[in-house]
Amino acid sequence: MNNTPTLENERVILSALTLENYEKLIPIASQEKLVKYSPTDIETPSSLKNYAEIALQQLAAGTSIPFIIYDKKQKVYAGSTRFMHINKINKVLHIGSTWIGREFHGTGLNTQMKKLMLDYAFQTMDFEKVEFRVDERNIASRKAVEKLGCTLEGVLRKDVYLLDGFKRNTCCYGLLREEWLNGNK
Repeated sequence: MNNTPTLENERVILSALTLENYEKLIPIASQEKLVKYSPTDIETPSSLKNYAEIALQQLAAGTSIPFIIYDKKQKVYAGSTRFMHINKINKVLHIGSTWIGREFHGTGLNTQMKKLMLDYAFQTMDFEKVEFRVDERNIASRKAVEKLGCTLEGVLRKDVYLLDGFKRNTCCYGLLREEWLNGNK
């Protein structure tokens, strides 16, 4: 039923997010305002379960592949990420809905998992472009995707309502397969 690949390198394991394992993320997801730049509520066990259920509905529809993140260095679950807005016809997908606990910020974990996902998207899935959507104010996330070689392609003004009612501007970043394969790693 679930054909989510397991992606792994020396630092991280990305495996299928399921209704059997999402609870391992409750301690991380409950960190106050962890996803303050996202329209998603994950802070309570019930909202985290809803998050997992929606991700699995998208998986069943073929538009998303959600992962649970395991940090091999710290030997603990760290958060979640996914391939999303999968467009097989145009060979474009997004990497998003990514969140990791604050204790993992700045440790290199995010870079290692993004490299795994980009390699898989371009080489195994045969996609031609990967996009990232980031709140304009989220400087750390913007720098992280720029470090991967992504290009800012534009800003969608007043694009998404956040949980606090603020309507954010969304930066649209793109990375082409040839850019990734030609050394933007």
